[in-house]
Amino acid sequence: METIEEKEKAIEEEFLMFEDWTDRYQRIIEIGEENPGLAQELKTDDRLVPGCISRVWLMSEYKNGKLYFYADSDAAITKGLITLLLKVLSGHRPQEILNARLDFIDRIGLRTHLSPSRSNGLANMIKKIKKEAESYAQAA
Repeated sequence: METIEEKEKAIEEEFLMFEDWTDRYQRIIEIGEENPGLAQELKTDDRLVPGCISRVWLMSEYKNGKLYFYADSDAAITKGLITLLLKVLSGHRPQEILNARLDFIDRIGLRTHLSPSRSNGLANMIKKIKKEAESYAQAA
């Protein structure tokens, strides 16, 4: 299985192939479209990521010492952003997720090209994922 760092590097290489940010945004939307999302009955208020302008639902499952995430959003770019995070972090041990620096976000220029509200939403998605990982790490 790939490490978090290897997954980050693969995303970085993919995004750096696009010189134009319109193309990068399009790719983010396409990545979101690859995410099957959540069934309507799983989109509950307790799964909402706080502090996001768009609605983002996140749920996790702990199996065999690893944490798996599932998410959905009502906005295309936001769904792509959460899916990018899940591609990197899902399927790893809680402590690995907590230790992840997620440098790829800055290396591909994502944080500087997002609107302040989307950038804040991205930070809140990361915070919620790490909070989930922390609760499982403490229980382990």
